[in-house]
Amino acid sequence: MIILFNVSRKKLIYVRQFRAAVYHGIISGNSLEIPKGNIDLIKYPPELAVTLEPCAGIVDKNKSLAEIARDELLEECGYDVPAKSLEFVYGFKSGVGASASNQTFFYCEVCDAQRVSSGGGVEDEVIQVVELSIEDARKMVKTDSPYVKPNRMYYVQNGVEKNWDLLKVHDSVAIVLFNTTQQKLVLVRQFRPAVYHGVITSELGSFDKADLQAFPPSIGVTLELCAGIVDKSKSWVEIAREEVLEECGYDVPVERIEQVMVYRSGVGASGAKQAMYYCEVTDADKVNSGGGVEDEIIEVVELSLEEANRMLQQGAVNNSPPSCLMGLMWFFANRAPKSV
Repeated sequence: MIILFNVSRKKLIYVRQFRAAVYHGIISGNSLEIPKGNIDLIKYPPELAVTLEPCAGIVDKNKSLAEIARDELLEECGYDVPAKSLEFVYGFKSGVGASASNQTFFYCEVCDAQRVSSGGGVEDEVIQVVELSIEDARKMVKTDSPYVKPNRMYYVQNGVEKNWDLLKVHDSVAIVLFNTTQQKLVLVRQFRPAVYHGVITSELGSFDKADLQAFPPSIGVTLELCAGIVDKSKSWVEIAREEVLEECGYDVPVERIEQVMVYRSGVGASGAKQAMYYCEVTDADKVNSGGGVEDEIIEVVELSLEEANRMLQQGAVNNSPPSCLMGLMWFFANRAPKSV
């Protein structure tokens, strides 16, 4: 399977063709019985089973996968490119419920000068070559995530055309909490799937062979500041107040929440805005045990100033985000008791 991009036209190249299996699936619905007799072509026009796909083909030749992919590009789409220009993306299993066949993804950039025919397949194949703009292709990839949306930004820097893959995520707030009654910093501990995934892929190169014995979920548990995304029609400080109540159980008025700084997080991936706040609480402000809302599992952690300070020492290894460590450094520089 080959993702094909024409750099001359700035368009993705796909193919459209009738797929009998798709047609059968539409007609038979949830039944395992094969439809018998004549099919009503008015009710079920063949166009129902015409698919839009990347250029692809089966491995049925004594050639390398890249050479087979090159042949498919020429036969289906009409582009003549050297096999070395096809970039391996990844391999995976397709049809895991039925066949579990190996499939390999390639990426290839072509230009108009490499177009030597109209494509369309070989022998009795009926294949239509389709060019899609980036905008049209994006419309096909609908993410149902309300939290993360992938994008690719194209730009010119010093006369050079460049692109960058990035993520659009919600802006957020983080709160440095200090309990003056206990003289302790209040943080939260929770499982972060992204951290767990990152630890394993850094070690193994992929997530496919994750072993819960070798990689227990505890390695994805982080120690963080109380924090939350900005996804409500409220002021940021009001959202910060709600997070303090929901995650840590302290009910404080917004007047006691002081803005510390505003900065950009994940500058290589999202560039999201985050505002850091500081709030001093007392035992009298504690109205519940915290722990988050709905299905969140958040543990409230009280750290002595000595314990928190150790997190900032040279050589320390933390499963904490930079915002937490920066918040602790700000606290010790600006608000910690002078005896510390």
